[in-house]
Amino acid sequence: MENASKALIIAGAILLSILIISLGIMIFNQASGIVNNNSLSEAEISTFNNKFTQFEGGNVRGSNVNALITAVISNNNAAINAGEDNKLIELQLDSSSGITLKQVDAKDGKPKYTSAVSKKAQGGKVYPVSIEEYGPTGLVKKIKIGKPQ
Repeated sequence: MENASKALIIAGAILLSILIISLGIMIFNQASGIVNNNSLSEAEISTFNNKFTQFEGGNVRGSNVNALITAVISNNNAAINAGEDNKLIELQLDSSSGITLKQVDAKDGKPKYTSAVSKKAQGGKVYPVSIEEYGPTGLVKKIKIGKPQ
């Protein structure tokens, strides 16, 4: 009788060990799924970048430059509100562009972001617009607007 009770205790210990190991694997898989969801898919990166790359070119009309600036401001405000600092976009202006922006330096080494427009681009002129920098995740980080032609 004593051997049978020891066998039952050993069998129970083995089942309990298997249950604990399975639970640990399940928790690990759920945690790694959450970590992987923080990265953006290729489609999300492409959709984000398309909002800004559509304005890229050597002869962008002033009205389109103003639309680009508005899109960047909206994006930056949404990124700040959502705590997604990796989506902040810095606008770099040529000193003779005639455009004046109110820029804010983000803290902790994060990029500058545009918060308002003081003086807009002139509608009758064309501006060169280029994407100057992409972040480590592939998102647009810096857009340059050059001197009007």
